[in-house]
Amino acid sequence: MTAVAVTNLTKSFERNKQALCDVSININPGEMVALIGASGSGKSTLIRHIAGLMPGDKNGAPCCVEVFGKKVQEFGRVTPNIGSIRRDVGVIFQQFNLVARLSVLTNVIAGLLGKVPQWRGTLKIFSRTEKLKAMQALSRVGIEQTALRRASTLSGGQQQRAAIARALVQEAKVILADEPIASLDPASAKRVMEILSDINQTDGITVLVSLHQVEYARRYCRRTIAMRDGEVVFDGPSRELTLEFLREIYGEASDELVLPDAGDDELHDHETMPAMPEAAIA
Repeated sequence: MTAVAVTNLTKSFERNKQALCDVSININPGEMVALIGASGSGKSTLIRHIAGLMPGDKNGAPCCVEVFGKKVQEFGRVTPNIGSIRRDVGVIFQQFNLVARLSVLTNVIAGLLGKVPQWRGTLKIFSRTEKLKAMQALSRVGIEQTALRRASTLSGGQQQRAAIARALVQEAKVILADEPIASLDPASAKRVMEILSDINQTDGITVLVSLHQVEYARRYCRRTIAMRDGEVVFDGPSRELTLEFLREIYGEASDELVLPDAGDDELHDHETMPAMPEAAIA
C-alpha cells in the first residue's frame, strides 16, 4: 500500500490556465520526498489536493487522490468522510497557522481536536495526559520552555516548530509541509528540516515537503519530485539535481531554486545523505 497516491489530477483556476495538468505520483510509507519548483509551478496546489482542501477538475481523465488506501477525492469531489482521513494527515503551512492569542501549549494540543469530543475541544478542556503529550512534543522540537507564552511572541522558526509539534500530537501518518522554511532565516530553516528528517527516520512518518531551494532537497531527501507549469518534469534521486540539470528543465527560472552562494561543486558532490542530527528528546 502506498502512503500517497495521486492519479491523473488536473486543476484549473482560470479558463485555459491549468494549475495542475494530469499529475500522477506515488509516495511509499516512510519516505521523505522533496517537492520543488519555481513560483507558480503547482507545488502548493498539489499539497492542498492531497490534504483534501480543494477538489480537482471534474472534466478530463478520472482523477483520484488516496492516503494509505483511503480516497481523499475522486472524480473532482472530496470524499464525504474526509474528516476521518485528515486525522492521519498533518499539514504544515508556510505561515504556521497558529492562533496568535492562544498559548503555544493550546495551539499544540489542537492537534487532538479530531480525536476528542467536540465539546471538549470547543471549551478547551484537555486531560493531564493530553497536556503531557503536548509538552513531550514541544520538548521533541526543542521549545518546551515556550509552552505558556502566546504564540504571537515566538520567532518564525519557533512558530514553525510549534506547528510540527501539533502534527506530532495529532499522530499523523503523513506530514505535508508546504514551504515550511520559505520565510525563515538559514539557521531556523536548517533546524526545521533537521526536525522533519528526524521525525521521518525515527518515527517512520511519511513526509512530503515542498521547497524553494534545491540544496535542502538534496541534503535531507533521497527523492525529489520537480514540477514546472503544473506538470511533473522529474521524479527521482535528489543527487541527480545538478545545476546543469536544473538549467535544462527550468531555464532561467532555475536561478530561483538555487541559493546565491551555492556553486556547481556543492550540487555535484553530494552523493550520500549526511549523518542524522542527534536524537531528539522523546
